[in-house]
Amino acid sequence: MDQIFDPFTHPTSRLVLEVFRLNGALIAAGDTLVAPLGLTSARWQVLGAITEAGGGLPTAGIARNMGLTRQSVQRVVDDLSTLGFVRFAPNPHHKRAKLVQLTPEGTVAFAAASACWAPLADALAATASAPAMAQATDVLHRLTEALARHAEATPDTGGKEEEP
Repeated sequence: MDQIFDPFTHPTSRLVLEVFRLNGALIAAGDTLVAPLGLTSARWQVLGAITEAGGGLPTAGIARNMGLTRQSVQRVVDDLSTLGFVRFAPNPHHKRAKLVQLTPEGTVAFAAASACWAPLADALAATASAPAMAQATDVLHRLTEALARHAEATPDTGGKEEEP
């Protein structure tokens, strides 16, 4: 007799549910940390994606690196542009897809957000050993890659967009 799939006891489901909870907690904590800087978690994430890339990226590249839709990232990029944290530059590889770059104000805002985050990051790091954190990071990275391969092999069904 076949076993009935229980989404609440399957090890992958339990991990994914905990990641969902962690994501919600990180967004709430991030919003609180960076609100005094005029940022939200979404804005901070986009500033971080641009910084991590080492320079300008088109909005679609930022979205791809973050695992989000271009449209949701475009809304945040537009907000950051209005705040003066990013600017648009010509893209030598694509005439219409401008590069999104940090302004000096954006660089300062990201550095300030990172400074706010550092004590919490240290406190969270103290909850597990460095090897355990590295193993958890590796598992999450492998799951992300597996989902990307699955998405490439699966036709687009027009799913709903996620907010960053």
